[in-house]
Amino acid sequence: MVESSNTNFDLTSSATWFRGVATYGKIMVGNKAFEFYNDRNPADYVQIPWAEVTYVVADVHFGGRYIPRFEVRTRKNGEFIFSARNNKEALRAIRKYVPADRMRRALGLWQKIKSRFIHK
Repeated sequence: MVESSNTNFDLTSSATWFRGVATYGKIMVGNKAFEFYNDRNPADYVQIPWAEVTYVVADVHFGGRYIPRFEVRTRKNGEFIFSARNNKEALRAIRKYVPADRMRRALGLWQKIKSRFIHK
């Protein structure tokens, strides 16, 4: 069994980790790291220390009323996409440990289309 690196937890919630195939489990936002543990396989987990997090990018729709998922970008290990039961609550808990200038909104559909035409 894996031991958590956190000593205090701000949030524990059901979540989905999107990595090719959706993996269901629990996310834990604590004082030292962001953690995800698989419900079915305890050996399938990810622990991301706050020092490794470069950005947290959220998909925001309808003026902030709907956030379907968020992405945690790290220095060395790439990007991890998660969706919690309540993403707003998860992002508020993450905001305690990640500075505001590293919390970003993902580009909207029209912004993506516009950037493709401008940069060609």
